[in-house]
Amino acid sequence: MNKSALLFGVTLLAAAPLAAQPTGGDAAGTAGQVGQPAAGAAASASTSAKPDVAVGATVNDTSGGAVGKITEVAGGNATIDTGTVKAAVPVTSFGAGQNGALVLAMTKAQLESAAAQTKPAEVTVGANVVGPQGNPVGKVAAVSGDLVTVETPKTKVQLPKNAFAAKGSDLAIGMTQDQLEAAAAKAAGGQTPGD
Repeated sequence: MNKSALLFGVTLLAAAPLAAQPTGGDAAGTAGQVGQPAAGAAASASTSAKPDVAVGATVNDTSGGAVGKITEVAGGNATIDTGTVKAAVPVTSFGAGQNGALVLAMTKAQLESAAAQTKPAEVTVGANVVGPQGNPVGKVAAVSGDLVTVETPKTKVQLPKNAFAAKGSDLAIGMTQDQLEAAAAKAAGGQTPGD
């Protein structure tokens, strides 16, 4: 079976859980991960140039409105401080804007609203994992630090712990079983899941 570690960008986190913390939260200044905005938000934030996601960079929405500033870049995520919340967003979610600003497909209000509506999920071995519509994806096979191994009928995939949200007694991710298995195959160099 393939065991692939996947990093998710905006496209793959279409219905992913969102989490964040108010500015001035705990002493560590940790922040949850934020996925793509809900349906109806601006489409792609990327332009032809590759964005330079770095501490201190300004983040704007696709209309040029201010979202916040990057305060940390680590583990494939960039933490945006809006002045109200700090939220970690995958670096692949940013596009290059004008004058060195980064572009995100969420407004400041959308980011803050999404962050306020979520809570981190407790991820445990054996928990059922479901997709955005509640359809079965697999089960949690292992938890090691910030990585969670999800076993589907065809493969095993490692996801960051902050990619999960509580959905009733299950854990939800922003992908269906088919999407997760296809992403795992692509990450493994095009091999068929289960090879």
